[in-house]
Amino acid sequence: MWLAGGLQGTLGVWRGALPPLWRLAALLLLLGVWEVKTQAEEDTKPVYVWQTGPWGRCMGSECGPGGRQSRAVWCAHSEGWTTLHTNCDEALRPDNQQSCFHVCDWHKELYDWQLGAWNQCVPVSMRSPGVQRPAVCTRGEEGIQTREVGCVQKADGVPAEDAICEYFEPKPRLEQACLIPCPRDCVVSQFTPWNACSKTCGTGLQNRIRFVLAPPLFGGSACPNLTEFQTCQPGACQGKESLYSLRVGSWGLCSVPLQRQARQTPEKGKKRQKKAKNKERVREKVRERMRDKGRVKDPETRELIKKKRIRNRQNRQGGKFWDLQVGYQTREVTCVHKSGDTEALSLCSQDTLPVTYQACVMTKDCEVSEWSDWSACSKDCYDLNGPKGERVRNRRVRQFPVGGGAECPDVEEKEPCTPQGDGVPPCVVYNWKTTEWSECRVDTLLSQQDRRRGNQTGLCGGGVQNREVYCVQAPSDMPSNLSALKSKEASRPVDSDLCLGMAPSTTQLCNMACPVECDVSSWSAWGPCTFENCQDQAAKKGFKLRKRRIANEPTAGTGNCLHLVEAIPCDDPSCYDWLLVRLEECVPDNEKECGPGTQVPQVQCINSDGEYVDRQLCRDAILPMPVVCEVPCPKDCVLSPWTSWSQCSHTCSGKNTEGKQTRARSILAYNAGQGGVQCPNISALQEARSCNEHPCTVYHWQTGPWGQCIEDTSIPAPNSSLGQSRGDDATCSVGMQTRKVICVRVNVGQVPPKKCPESLRPDTVRPCLLPCKRDCIVTPYSEWSPCPAACQAGGNTKRKQSRKRLIIQPPANGGQDCPEVLTQERDCDAPSLCQGFRWKTHKWRRCQLVPWSVRQDSPGAQETCGPGLQARAISCRKQDGGQSDVGSCLKFASSMPPLTQPCQLPCQDDCQMTSWSKFSSCTADCVGVKTRKRMLVGKSKKRDQCKNNQVYPLSETQYCPCNKYNAQPVGNWSDCILPEGGRVEGQLGMKVQGDIKECGQGYRYQAMVCYDQDNRLVETSRCNSHGYIEEACIIPCPSDCKLSEWSNWSRCSKSCGSGVKVRSKWLREKPYNGGRPCPKLDHVNQAQVYEVVPCLSDCGQYVWVAEPWSVWKVSNVDLKENCGEGVQTRKVRCMQNTIDGPSDQVDDYLCDPEEMPLGARDSHLPCPEDCVLSDWGDWSPCPLPCNSNSSRERLASPIRLPGEGKQCPPTTETAPCKLNSNCFYYSYNITDWSTCQLSERAVCGSGIKTRMLDCVRSDGKSVDLTLCEKLGLERKWQMNVSCVVECPVNCQLSDWSPWSECTHTCGLAGKLWRRRTVLQAPQGDGRPCPPQMEQWKPCPVRPCYRWRYSPWSQCTSEGARCGEGLRFRNVSCFVSDGEGRGEGSLVDDELCGDLEPSVDGDKQITLEEACTVPCPGECYLTDWTEWSPCQLSCVGGDDLGFGSVQVRSRAVLAQEPENLMQCPEPEWEARPCTEGQCYDYKWMTGAWRASSRQVWCQRSDGLNVTGGCPMTAQPIADRSCDPACNKLRSICTEAGVCGCEEGYTEVMSSDGELDQCTVIPVLEIPTAGDNRADVKTIRAVSPTQPSSSQPGRAGRTWFLQPFSPDGKLKTWVYGVAAGAFVLVVFIVSMTYLACKKPKKPQRRQMNNRLKPLTLAYDGDADM
Repeated sequence: MWLAGGLQGTLGVWRGALPPLWRLAALLLLLGVWEVKTQAEEDTKPVYVWQTGPWGRCMGSECGPGGRQSRAVWCAHSEGWTTLHTNCDEALRPDNQQSCFHVCDWHKELYDWQLGAWNQCVPVSMRSPGVQRPAVCTRGEEGIQTREVGCVQKADGVPAEDAICEYFEPKPRLEQACLIPCPRDCVVSQFTPWNACSKTCGTGLQNRIRFVLAPPLFGGSACPNLTEFQTCQPGACQGKESLYSLRVGSWGLCSVPLQRQARQTPEKGKKRQKKAKNKERVREKVRERMRDKGRVKDPETRELIKKKRIRNRQNRQGGKFWDLQVGYQTREVTCVHKSGDTEALSLCSQDTLPVTYQACVMTKDCEVSEWSDWSACSKDCYDLNGPKGERVRNRRVRQFPVGGGAECPDVEEKEPCTPQGDGVPPCVVYNWKTTEWSECRVDTLLSQQDRRRGNQTGLCGGGVQNREVYCVQAPSDMPSNLSALKSKEASRPVDSDLCLGMAPSTTQLCNMACPVECDVSSWSAWGPCTFENCQDQAAKKGFKLRKRRIANEPTAGTGNCLHLVEAIPCDDPSCYDWLLVRLEECVPDNEKECGPGTQVPQVQCINSDGEYVDRQLCRDAILPMPVVCEVPCPKDCVLSPWTSWSQCSHTCSGKNTEGKQTRARSILAYNAGQGGVQCPNISALQEARSCNEHPCTVYHWQTGPWGQCIEDTSIPAPNSSLGQSRGDDATCSVGMQTRKVICVRVNVGQVPPKKCPESLRPDTVRPCLLPCKRDCIVTPYSEWSPCPAACQAGGNTKRKQSRKRLIIQPPANGGQDCPEVLTQERDCDAPSLCQGFRWKTHKWRRCQLVPWSVRQDSPGAQETCGPGLQARAISCRKQDGGQSDVGSCLKFASSMPPLTQPCQLPCQDDCQMTSWSKFSSCTADCVGVKTRKRMLVGKSKKRDQCKNNQVYPLSETQYCPCNKYNAQPVGNWSDCILPEGGRVEGQLGMKVQGDIKECGQGYRYQAMVCYDQDNRLVETSRCNSHGYIEEACIIPCPSDCKLSEWSNWSRCSKSCGSGVKVRSKWLREKPYNGGRPCPKLDHVNQAQVYEVVPCLSDCGQYVWVAEPWSVWKVSNVDLKENCGEGVQTRKVRCMQNTIDGPSDQVDDYLCDPEEMPLGARDSHLPCPEDCVLSDWGDWSPCPLPCNSNSSRERLASPIRLPGEGKQCPPTTETAPCKLNSNCFYYSYNITDWSTCQLSERAVCGSGIKTRMLDCVRSDGKSVDLTLCEKLGLERKWQMNVSCVVECPVNCQLSDWSPWSECTHTCGLAGKLWRRRTVLQAPQGDGRPCPPQMEQWKPCPVRPCYRWRYSPWSQCTSEGARCGEGLRFRNVSCFVSDGEGRGEGSLVDDELCGDLEPSVDGDKQITLEEACTVPCPGECYLTDWTEWSPCQLSCVGGDDLGFGSVQVRSRAVLAQEPENLMQCPEPEWEARPCTEGQCYDYKWMTGAWRASSRQVWCQRSDGLNVTGGCPMTAQPIADRSCDPACNKLRSICTEAGVCGCEEGYTEVMSSDGELDQCTVIPVLEIPTAGDNRADVKTIRAVSPTQPSSSQPGRAGRTWFLQPFSPDGKLKTWVYGVAAGAFVLVVFIVSMTYLACKKPKKPQRRQMNNRLKPLTLAYDGDADM
């Protein structure tokens, strides 16, 4: 600024002093100076500034404001890099420390965030200038709303630093997204029709109105005018129009007339005072006379008089609870002009003016006393978790509301409470207790044989058991010495509602231990003949024994097993004998190399069990002698060793059977002519001997079952039933059991005991343990069930009460039985009538008139007659008539009767009559009449005008009703209900718990309804009906899934080693009607149940047995030497191997073909003097691991040494070891798990899954398990594992509950319900729960009586044409069927006599109300409409969450055109509501008529409305064509061109304009319903005759319109033309081909017979 000013001043000076050139030079100089100065200023700007970091954490030794916090401060260049502090101005350096508030944890209790209210939602477009508001609002506009959040002290709200609150929790958000809903315009209904003209002559107004259906919301358009007016002229008036009307105002406030003294003149006052004194003297004398009489009366009489005075005082109006003060109120009567101006009363010509006064009751509000003290808590004990008690306080009514005063508030108040104080005892605690579990009950599985159900007692495994649950009072602390006894004593059952928490379960799964049957091994071989007792060998009789052992541990012990020893009598017994182990090699005699010799036996001493014993014990036995043998010399015959003795042919010897066994040998080389030992003949090559020479008489001891354990009196022991419960294995004494033991000969029967070995005789007596006796224990009886309420309203049905006791321990082991009676019943005492309360009304008091001082100015008024008001007293009474407090009636009785009523003191000329009597009764329907009467009273009997029966009738007559009734069914049939108490008996006579009878014949019911001749509902007894139709019905019984019997077991999956075998069941019948389901379905929808068990095929159970080699068949025969090449054969058979050796021959496929011995062999028969070797021995095992460098060998020994010059061939043969050829690895192979294996009789529960080990050779072949065991391979697998087969738990249901109360107290729709619950859900194959868990049947139909208001009468202003008046209505008794359709039918009020006086739940019956009669010409508002339906703010059916609203309105009605400017504004009001519904609004259009059509807005419920539809989407209602469409039947189309109406087609001119509209021919297609079948062309149906097209023939008539409305050909015309062209070309082509001359056929050279036949198969089944 200084530069500009200075420069301007300098220039101004120089402008006048310098020439122009110098001026320019000076200017340039000044500009240079200014530029230099500006540059200097820029250079002085600071380039280094101080910068700061964030404040650190507040630190301090004490909590509160004494803390310090610091921050980093550094100097930085303006470009951002840090520099030395000296480059910055030290004076401007910010502080690096400041005081702060040191927050501690306990500050959390002192400070908190204070959240302000959310501000108004602001559109995002207003906050962000770049965002544009949407042109069309659909769901709403997105916005943002903010709020204030600050940290404050909790105590006083003083603001604090935000850092304090942020220490504990982050600062709440200050902004949030919001939705600004779219504006909702006001929606109004359509106009009603025009009402009648406001005048009968002259010019009046007609009005039509509409109602507000939805208020404007969110800035929507305001509601339009609700009223439309139009003038009307019914006709010219005859005479002068009435311009004035008498109008009455509203009644003023009720006021009390002034005291008479205040209205009197002084002279009259003195006279009246004098009269009053005289009256007072007379009263005093009367009082003295009464006192004198009172002294004479006895005390009892005085007490009666006193009570009567008190009662009269209580019943007096203005008594204890209400202060009735009768006053008066007045109203104004004016004369008004039709313009609304008030004129002189004389202008309104009327004979009598309306009454301007009436009696009234002074308004008094209800007054109540102060609250009483709180009562004691209803709970007098301490229980932390139990329900709280309740305490009450009351206040009394001091003044009832009268004259419309404020109603009384609540006079009773309750609140929950808990008793306080040290002396409060703890509450009684109730606990759940249970009885003992019942026996475990097992149901069979579907997959098991049906025949098992025949013996259910043998079933075992998993099952279900039940128990009962009851509630008892928990025992208080008891001495320890009584605790055991007390625990066994059952407490008294109490109501189950007293026990808190979940009740214990009443069912559980259980497991019944399965009996393990005794399993014995196979018989051993028969032993040698031995003494019965080796210690006593005096007897010469001996026995051969064979034994077997128990292979498992049976449940019942070994006493019930099969016999384990069988004996055969024999001779020459011995306890010890020599066993020939083997014979040593043959040693020639005389130490020669060959020739005869001996074989020394090697023996061992054994006992009768085959065990090695000391050799000394065999000293008495015969020692085997050396055996003679021979070592062949070179020229001798060579024989093979004897084979082993064969198996004995019979197990015993009898008359016809003898046991034999054989052995054989063969010739290995023949002798050399005469020089050697000759070969024996063939018979000498076999030997036979007898075996099993003992007779076929086998004996054994047979034992019977052990008997019952009986007490052994020789061993005293105490027996007590205390302390023993089910499951205790306690024993109380030792007893004895006996059994029968007999000697049995196999296949014969019982024989004398001496035939069996006495030393092996089983025991016949054994000690046993007697279980303790256990007595039945039952609970004490419960308390008697409560009788119905202590009072009854009228029913005198006899009710019963019951009590029960429960068995908590059943008897066992001979204990005391349970009592037979567990439930007792008795009749309830007759209940007293319910202690109700009722209002008692007393006599109406004298009729009080308006004070004469008020009435005396009215014309025609008389002091002693006219309208007035009378009052009465009311009191509260019990039902039995006794007095009660008024508060009881306020609480329990109906609404209080009115205290006042208008009355009329008759004037002298009035006729006084009694009230009407009741109508007399009718003797029969449709016969006679019924009458009612009244009488004249007092002087009225003598007045002639009162005797006019036309004006004052004294009797009325009505015809007796002619009642005719008809009954008819109503509603649906009920569920099929089985008879009560239908339990199904379980098998074996057991009642199966929870198996409720579910099928069979039941009954269903349908309600009957009774109507009278006027189609009014009446009691069903009028139609002689009990209210139901009963019909038998069938509930189909459930059919379980049925399976076949078990198939046979399959073969073991492996012939050697462990495998599996399978058996299965197949579906026979599917389940029906809720039967037990099938286990599973396979791929062909067949239920199949498998059982897979492991099996073991002994690799040695089938063995190859080879007979000795046959005699050589020499092929290259040297007859001289009898030697050379030859063949030997032998028989090889597959035999079953037993413990005694191979027994029976079986099929060869059962033996391993790889191990089959050779049946023939080629070899060389040694010649004389040749070396003879034995057969090769077994190969030695290959060393492991298998290696190609290793080998195996086998040996042979020389039997005959060679002659001179000859040598023996090699006696050792070797072979290389090859893997999987002669050398193998062995390993264990584990099989799959079997199915869960249960005991034989078990149906489910715990079982075992097993698997087996296989020994597998390296080539995959299963071999004997011993091969792996010899190698010592590790066995690390678990072979058995426990498993569970899911038990078939049937669904168990509770009993049906009692039938509920009727869902409706009256009407047709009432139902009785009963329900049941699932006690045990089904599991596994158990029977599923039935779907029906509740049942219903109809209630007897009862008429629905209710009080209903009649419509309000017209508003009438008494004695005037307009103004404030009254309208009236009656309350009448209506009957309906309860369906809510219609109002019902009017019936006699007596039928509603039992109902409490209320209308739609409102006990305040209002029969009259003030109203206003509009004066002629007055403009006024209608009554409020009903509240509209509740409406939500929705878009597309989705609630936007802005709540719902409903609205009502009142429109303006006008009567004079001149007064329209004085009309008030229409009114509407809205209120929030709940359960609103969504409405959509859309534009609807009508058909075009000429160039216009109707367009309106419709709500989604079909109601036509104004408003609600978006104006931007409003369809056009008018259109115009240029030129105008003036042809007959022409219309202006939407495209803006002229077209034709429906049924007419356009005929266009050459210039493309519509020329005319012609009728389209109609092609009528006959349908199946037509009687004619021809096709006719008829004239076009006139579109102006809609009746000609029948609804049932829609779609049968159609029009062909080739031209579109714009005059162009339609697309389908081109298509038809193209199709016709193609058809013509096709016809021409076919005609040409048909007429063309055919060519001559060429001869074919090929033979037709050689032509292959080809069929084109087209898929037809006949081909």
